Amino acid sequence: MKALILNSGMGKRMGVYTKNQPKCMTEISPSVTIISRQLKQLVDAGIKEVVMTTGAFDSVLMDYCESLDLPIDISYVKNTRFKETNYIYSIYCAREELDDDIILMHGDLVFENEVLDNVVNSETSCMVVSSSLPLPEKDFKAVIKEKKITQIGVDLFNKSIAAQPLYKLKKEDWRKWLDKIIEFCEKGITNVYAENALNELNGECNIYPLDIGKSLCEEVDNPDDLLVATLKVRQLSLRTVYLVFSADILHEGHIDLIKRAKRLGRVIIGVLSDKVVATYKRFPLVPIEERRAIFESISGVYKVVDQVTLSYKDNLLKYKPDIVVHGDDWREGFQKPIRDEVVAILATYGGRLVEYPYSNRERYKVIEERVRRELSLPDFRRARLKKLLEIKGFITALEAHSGITGLIVEQTKVFSNGGVKQFDAMWVSSLCDSTAKGKPDIELVDMTSRYRTIDDIMEVTTKPIIFDGDTGGLTEHFVYTVRSLERMGVSMVIIEDKTGLKKNSLFGTEVKQTQATIEEFCEKIRAGKDAQKTSDFMICARIESLILERGMEDALERAFAFVEAGADAIMIHSRKKDPTEIFDFLKAFRDKNQITPIVLVPTSFNTVYEDEFKKKGANIIIYANQLTRTGFPAMKDAAETILKNSRAKECDDKCMSIKDIINLIPGE
Repeated sequence: MKALILNSGMGKRMGVYTKNQPKCMTEISPSVTIISRQLKQLVDAGIKEVVMTTGAFDSVLMDYCESLDLPIDISYVKNTRFKETNYIYSIYCAREELDDDIILMHGDLVFENEVLDNVVNSETSCMVVSSSLPLPEKDFKAVIKEKKITQIGVDLFNKSIAAQPLYKLKKEDWRKWLDKIIEFCEKGITNVYAENALNELNGECNIYPLDIGKSLCEEVDNPDDLLVATLKVRQLSLRTVYLVFSADILHEGHIDLIKRAKRLGRVIIGVLSDKVVATYKRFPLVPIEERRAIFESISGVYKVVDQVTLSYKDNLLKYKPDIVVHGDDWREGFQKPIRDEVVAILATYGGRLVEYPYSNRERYKVIEERVRRELSLPDFRRARLKKLLEIKGFITALEAHSGITGLIVEQTKVFSNGGVKQFDAMWVSSLCDSTAKGKPDIELVDMTSRYRTIDDIMEVTTKPIIFDGDTGGLTEHFVYTVRSLERMGVSMVIIEDKTGLKKNSLFGTEVKQTQATIEEFCEKIRAGKDAQKTSDFMICARIESLILERGMEDALERAFAFVEAGADAIMIHSRKKDPTEIFDFLKAFRDKNQITPIVLVPTSFNTVYEDEFKKKGANIIIYANQLTRTGFPAMKDAAETILKNSRAKECDDKCMSIKDIINLIPGE
């Protein structure tokens, strides 16, 4: 694609501005001329070749353009008859250079970047028009029939629209027009507009109107026009453009979007907080301080600000950007409510939304997959639970007992009101692990087997793992358990303050259960902490006092003692459906300790919403066995359905499709 810039005119109406130079060299802002601005815009739009017609002061113009030292190849064609002809003859003189798609413009045209971008990116031949502006007295107007431009001229006031001489012409359409121009000139018709030749084709060229509304695109014919254009260009330089990134891995798609935004005005980048990124996407590989610094280092970025919600509302009302830039991928899906809110807020003060095609190149997927692999590595994964607690303060975990249940925890998301909710971590429960193997939950499944379960889950997922360590066994054994789990990349082990053969806590006092002494359990905690190699791994002390009906005072005494012994978190358990005693514990503990995370497993007291737990001072909610408890009844039902009907047809509606299962499992 080439650009054709017509600069053969004498510009007599500009007075002193054209005494010693062509009109296109008139300054439109300090050190920026009309032609230097046009050429820079073409370079930024990806145009590499320009054909420029010249007339008066041709050597002055050529020397000036070369002095700009822009990465663009300019061919100059002089119209030696510039005093007696119009630009139709200039085009005729340049005809041998124009065998391509063409961007055609007059050299006295001032337009904003977005207008040129839309022209260059048009899939059809087009001409810039405006349905928002009144018809000009002396400038071009276009007649549109059946969505195509059929006539262009200055005297077309009937059923016409304001137009400007900025075109994109596909090669086949340009060839038709150029042939007519050649015909005119070789008949001696050279003192008319090139559009006169176009009009004789009666719409045979498929040129479509590109309506730019009130965007800047106008000719500078006299000093008054120059003043107006100068003021508008200055206003453009003050225009602000807002776009938002979560990007902790910055790739060329992000840079390209920033470049496009810079062509619209001064760029303000909103950087999503770590909490927002971790909630709706994945754990951020790079913290917000570093991500903010990356964007601040990009040339041409005017300002970098934090955005602490997925909603743009607060920042739009604070900064009132003239334009918001985004990819077009949010027109559907969970982000559509966010987009709708942005459009509504912009409308309140006259801002607008500009959307570009979303970059979904294969190499970006490769980058994201590489990030996921890094997040699954033990050193990255182990530290993530503690970091999530620092970032969010409140996290949720769901049990997983196999690779496929791990994938369910990893990939399940709920989209609503422009937000996303997902689980932060996985709970590897001894109950569910034993049950999946068809064995009782009495610590019968040895640690080697349980480690294999962790390996299966870790191989296909990235989220942090909380491990159910039961009683932790003998203190001497627990030391090795800690080292093994830490080395594997597990984030937390939870051990309960009981001794002897394990019985599930939900049995309470119905079966004989023995609680360890405070001194015994503190010694086990201290031994486990001493065995750690990193500060990332967490040991959580699970208190059984309420389960065993030992009372609140005993539970609190143990909690404070276990924290003193080095426990990184406290889990308080209850088998009552009424959460009152859990709430009482939270209040009493938080009155003295506001820092240590508290873990809850609301299997029995399951009517309480997460927000209420959070307000009361809880930090981690574990949904400990729901996948197991819902999965087995469904499988039992399927088996009975097949037996009853002696075929599998009646089972189809109960089954997930093989295709959906395959899509759940990531490929290499």
